[in-house]
Amino acid sequence: MTSQSVCLTLIAPYELRGELFDYIAEQTDLVTGFTASEVAGHGTRIRLRSAAERVKGHADEVAVQIVLQDKDFEQLLERLKSAFAGTKLIYWVVPVKTFGVLD
Repeated sequence: MTSQSVCLTLIAPYELRGELFDYIAEQTDLVTGFTASEVAGHGTRIRLRSAAERVKGHADEVAVQIVLQDKDFEQLLERLKSAFAGTKLIYWVVPVKTFGVLD
């Protein structure tokens, strides 16, 4: 049976950017790399933490996407839950049909 790839997406407050990036980069047994971008959080569950965010009407956040094996995602998620308890990180996981590098 072959292992299925998945994409784990994390959404975190921008203030956690450095700490989150460092933590993910340290998980070399599970993560070979990741992609990150700045995003604007909208919705009733989003906390606007500063006056600037309240004026803009959205929260400054960072999105991280990690493609990894299905068997590894649960272990990484458990580590993240422990390391970032109370931070209200948002996450979702979707299957990846194919993954590769164009050479």
